[in-house]
Parts: sequence; structure tokens; C-alpha cells
Amino acid sequence: MRGVLFDGERARVVDDLVVRDPGPGEVLVRIAAAGLCHSDLSVIDGTIPFPVPVVLGHEGAGIVEAVGAGVTHVVPGDHVALSTLANCGTCADCDRGRPTMCRRSIGRPGTPFTRGGRPVHQFASTSVFAERTLVRAVQAVRIPSGIPLDSAALIGCGVLTGVGAVLNRAKVGRGETVVVIGTGGIGLNVLQGARLAGASPIVAVDVRADKEPLARRFGATHFVTSADAVREVLPGGADHVFECVGHVGLVRKAIDLLDRHGQAVLLGMTAPADEAAFPPASMFLDKSVLGCRYGSSRPQHDIPLYAGLYREGRLLLDELVTQTYPVEDFAKAADDAHHGRAARGVLVFA
Repeated sequence: MRGVLFDGERARVVDDLVVRDPGPGEVLVRIAAAGLCHSDLSVIDGTIPFPVPVVLGHEGAGIVEAVGAGVTHVVPGDHVALSTLANCGTCADCDRGRPTMCRRSIGRPGTPFTRGGRPVHQFASTSVFAERTLVRAVQAVRIPSGIPLDSAALIGCGVLTGVGAVLNRAKVGRGETVVVIGTGGIGLNVLQGARLAGASPIVAVDVRADKEPLARRFGATHFVTSADAVREVLPGGADHVFECVGHVGLVRKAIDLLDRHGQAVLLGMTAPADEAAFPPASMFLDKSVLGCRYGSSRPQHDIPLYAGLYREGRLLLDELVTQTYPVEDFAKAADDAHHGRAARGVLVFA
């Protein structure tokens, strides 16, 4: 079968991947569409270290083909959005409703694929840049069949991370002020999360002025091309600042833009050894810096919630899809994403 393989030097489309049948507690999914996220590019450029060879992709949706023993919540033919969160469901953190903190879901890449008889790793427990993938049952979340799968694919990472960071981690309240630094796929979802929460004003920051119309469509009330211009809108600073780029200088800027009792939420992926600096004295007015993994989400709860909001017209998905590409055009899709020409490019499988 076809898939996008990274061998440690380059990523390319191959056609000789094999995926094994589902075992107990597993689901085999035929992938229809997969969003191209900067995390996939970060594996290629080394920002995210990962064992190779590996099938890329972690944001996808498709149709269940087969289930293993003990799987009852989905059946063949169901449409599903996939979560990267292969949490165990039984540890103390899962029991407390914090599946993103499950230690068994972090750093244990499996090898459900083979190529030429040799094992191939699975990225983020999903590897959706393949015609079929194998996931744990908890990762397959049923969605209504009426939702286009190229739009539904984006729920599993960009929407869960961005909207979840607002509603679950920051717990933004109605009328509170929000600044979003970076209006790529994650930033746009932070903007619509802030809109859903009733925040106001919502200030989007991006160096590319041509991103303003889309940012406003997703919820921005103001748009500026420099973080320094935020103070013209919010002289006292913001209640919440979300850094969605992954640049250490912007981490410092996010902290500097906080009002008293404000909180900066870090969503952009930096290299593991990168360090950010800020004056600790600036934090004494009850300011906070928050990390956020996967939107502090509960995928089996949040994915159906967001699917419902989409059907009500309150959550935007179709507008996130800038362009679809056949999987064979992965190189073009990656180049468009790298140069910021697409909010979200989506690979599709015929």
C-alpha cells in the first residue's frame, strides 16, 4: 500500500508498505484524508527526534475496516476521526480525566508496518499518511457520516489542540481578552476557541498581512502584524496570550504582553534544547506560563463535541482546508506548508 515514509534523510511516497491485522483492542482504519501539520515537518527537519524509518502523519479520518477482539464502540463501516492519544485508560491520570498526562501514551512508538520484511515505526501512534493504519481502540472516535472526511481529519490534532487549549487548559472566560501569536492551523483554532468562549477583544498577530481575512473569519476582532502593536489595542495587556509559532523570542513576547493575573499558553513546538529567557520579577503579579499537551483534551468526549458544533455551524472545519492534494503530491503539500501558503493542506487517498 501507499504511504509517506521518512528514512532519516528524506520523505517520499512509497507503494510497498504492509500493515498487520488488528489484534485485541485494536482498530484497522482505511484513511480517507490526512492533514499536513508542522509537527510532521518537524520530524523531517529534526526538530522532533523520532526513530526511522517512520510513516508520517498524525491528523486523519477514515473508515473502519476491521476491529480486534474486545472492540465494541466502533464497527466496520463507521466513520472515525483519529486521536494521537493512545492512552491506557487505567492509570491514575486517565482515571482523573487527564488522558494527555498518561505516561503510557508518551514515547513508545510501535511498529505495525513493515516494508520489505523490515519493521517501520508509527509516528504519534497514528501514521495517517498511509492508505491504512492500525490504532488502539481508544484512538478511533466515531463521527457522523455526514461530515466530510477531509474536514473531519483536522479535528484530531489542530482542532483538539487549538480549541482545547482555550476551553480546557486556559479556561478562557466570557469577556476576557485574548492574544494569539501566529495564525497557522493551530492559531486559527485558538481564535475560534476564543470566539466560542466569548472572549473579547481577540487580537491575532501574524507578520503576513494577507492572513487577516481568514483570522477574522475564525474569530479575531483585531489583526496586527507585530506583537508590539498589541498594546495599541490592549494598553494594559491581555488576560491570555497563546504562542502558536514555536519561537523562543515569541515566548518572551507572550509573557511581556500579559496583564496582571494573565497567563501565557505555549503551543508552538520548539527544538528540545531551545531555551527561553524572561525576568522572573515580571511574574509576581500573579502571571502564569502554561504548557499544554494536545489541548488538555479528552478525545472520546471532545471529538464528538466538536463534530456537533460543526454540524450546528458554530465550529469551522471546511474553512481550514486550504487545498487538498493526492498523496503522490506530498512534496508540493509539504513545500506549501513550509512556506505558509496553506492554513492546512490535506492529503487525500483515492
